[in-house]
Amino acid sequence: MAKIEFISLYGVLMMGFVACQPTKNKEMSQSNQDSSYYKSFPFTTGEEFTSGIEGPAVDKHGNLYVVNVFEEGTIGKVSPEGEVTLFVTLPEGSIGNGIRFDSKGNMLIADYIGHNVLKVDMDSKEISVFAHDPSLNQPNDLAIMDNDILFASDPDWTNSKGQIWRIGLDGNFVRLETDMGTTNGIEVSPDNQTLYVNESQQRNVWAYDLTDAGEISNKRLLHQFEDYGMDGMRVDTKGNLYITRHGKGTVVKISPEGEILEEIEVSGKLPSNIAFGGKDGKKAYVTLQDNGNIDAFYVEDAGREFK
Repeated sequence: MAKIEFISLYGVLMMGFVACQPTKNKEMSQSNQDSSYYKSFPFTTGEEFTSGIEGPAVDKHGNLYVVNVFEEGTIGKVSPEGEVTLFVTLPEGSIGNGIRFDSKGNMLIADYIGHNVLKVDMDSKEISVFAHDPSLNQPNDLAIMDNDILFASDPDWTNSKGQIWRIGLDGNFVRLETDMGTTNGIEVSPDNQTLYVNESQQRNVWAYDLTDAGEISNKRLLHQFEDYGMDGMRVDTKGNLYITRHGKGTVVKISPEGEILEEIEVSGKLPSNIAFGGKDGKKAYVTLQDNGNIDAFYVEDAGREFK
């Protein structure tokens, strides 16, 4: 009887030990996942994109869209698995830069040659001109509010100057700022109350108060870098900015107060833009101009579009 009780007790102890193992493994798995944040890896490697690779944006199905695949004046589609195909060819004389999706799922493209914002119906692939104004230097990057009001940066690279424009729901451009430095990356905060824009050559990141109608005020310097330029930027659900450091080969994560939180190295020296995707919005895609590829890395908080 005593021997049987010993075996039973041993069996109970062993069962308890085994039962604890999945929890331990789960904790170890979570720890490994956490340690992989902010470490870039190649997402595409076939060099399918030209040196004008820009404007990454992700649709509701998780597909990534990037300008200038195989040749200038095109939009490429990259599946979640990294397969690259041609999505559309833009009208003759148009070359895309920034891409955004509106609340209805339409693709909006900054056409810097044609001085347009183009609209693409994702089902029919029909391309139309949503907004046009010949007085722009070049609509470069785009930002969008939840109510579909757009903003465009407008650099004048030759004279190291730039402007900011708003594009209303009626498709009209309204100039908000002039006599700035070379405006480039532009983004709206998750609560739609702040507009961010950077100046590539002057290395400044500016913040403005933003109203529901898209009016800006209270311009203030968020951060100034001492070296290297900047290009595109995106914000996560916590309001942190991710800014590509063109020439340095990194992406910098900056808090809403302007503090540098992380700096992520990528495989090229010329990262041009960034977008968030993946099943939970926590996968960042970075376009690289010097090798025509896309890198990716994981982040702790999802991109703004996934809030």
